[in-house]
Amino acid sequence: MKFFGETKIDFIGRRKITFALSIIIIVAGLVSLAINKGPKYGIDFTGGVSLELDLTPIAENAEPVEIQKIRDVLNANGIEGTEIQDIKGAEGKRFVLIKTKAVGDMKDKVSTRIIDVIKQEFPGNVDDTTLIRLQEEVGPKIGGELKEKAILAIFWALVGIILYIWWRFEFSFGLAAVAALIHDVLITIGIFSIFGKEVSLAIVAALLTIVGYSLNDTIVVFDRIREDMKVFRKESYGNVINHSINETLSRTIITSLTTFLVVLSLYIFGGSVIHDFAFALLVGVVVGTYSSIFVASPLMVEHFESKQKRMAGRATKKK
Repeated sequence: MKFFGETKIDFIGRRKITFALSIIIIVAGLVSLAINKGPKYGIDFTGGVSLELDLTPIAENAEPVEIQKIRDVLNANGIEGTEIQDIKGAEGKRFVLIKTKAVGDMKDKVSTRIIDVIKQEFPGNVDDTTLIRLQEEVGPKIGGELKEKAILAIFWALVGIILYIWWRFEFSFGLAAVAALIHDVLITIGIFSIFGKEVSLAIVAALLTIVGYSLNDTIVVFDRIREDMKVFRKESYGNVINHSINETLSRTIITSLTTFLVVLSLYIFGGSVIHDFAFALLVGVVVGTYSSIFVASPLMVEHFESKQKRMAGRATKKK
C-alpha cells in the first residue's frame, strides 16, 4: 500500500526551481564560512580540553552555581575563552560541560587548573569522588592530524561511491549521486556555520552517516529508473525518471519520516553531549531526502539532454 497513493508530480519539470533553491542555500552557507574564515572546529581538531563536572550542591547552604559565575571565576584566574554548557541530569543533578580551545603544548595542564579553581571557589558543590564525569585533552598537533584524516575519509568515501555506482549502473549515475552527496555535505556544513555550531569528530561521523543515508535513498530511485527504462522504451528520458521518482515517493517519505522522528527524539531527549550530532543528522535526513528526489535524478536528465544536444550538433556538422 502506498502512503500517497498513485502520484504524478512533475519533479523534472520543476528542476530549475529546485536547483536555484539549492544554489541559494549553498551560497548562503559558503558566505557564512567565508565570513567566519572556515568552519568552527571543536577541540577534536584545534586541540584543547573538555571537562564534564558534577556540581550538584552537597552542603546544606550550597546553591546551584550559575554558568556566568563559573565563567567569571575562570576568567579571573587567567582561564579565558571557555565555553560552558548546562547538561540535564536526573534527580536534580547539576552537570556542567566546560571546554577550552587550543592551549599550547598542554604542559601546564589546563584541565588541572580548571578543577583546582572549581574546588577552591565552589567547595559546597564539589564531591571529589564524583566531580569529574568526563575529561578529554587533545593537543594541537593531534587535532591537525585528525582534521586531515577526516577530510580524507569523506573524500575516499565519495570516490568509492562513484566506483560502486559505476559498476552497478553506469558512470553518469555515479557522478549524479556524488554531486547530490556533495550538495548534502555542503548544505549541512553551511547550516552549521550559519548557526555557529562546532565541527567535531562526532559531526564528521554524522556527515558520513548522512552520505550513506542519502546514497541508499538515491540508489533505490536509480534502481527503479534502470528498470523503468527497459519497460517504457518509447517514453522520453525525463518522463521515465518522473515515473520512477513517483513510484518510489511513498517509500522515500515513509523511510525519511520515521528516521527523522527517531533522530528528533534523540535531539530533544539525548542531552547536550550528542545535541550537535543529532542536529547534523536531522539536517542530513531532510537534505538527503530532498537531494535524492530533486537533485540526483534531475541531474541525470540534465546530463542526458546535454549529451543529446552534443550528438545533434555533431550530426549537423557532418551534414
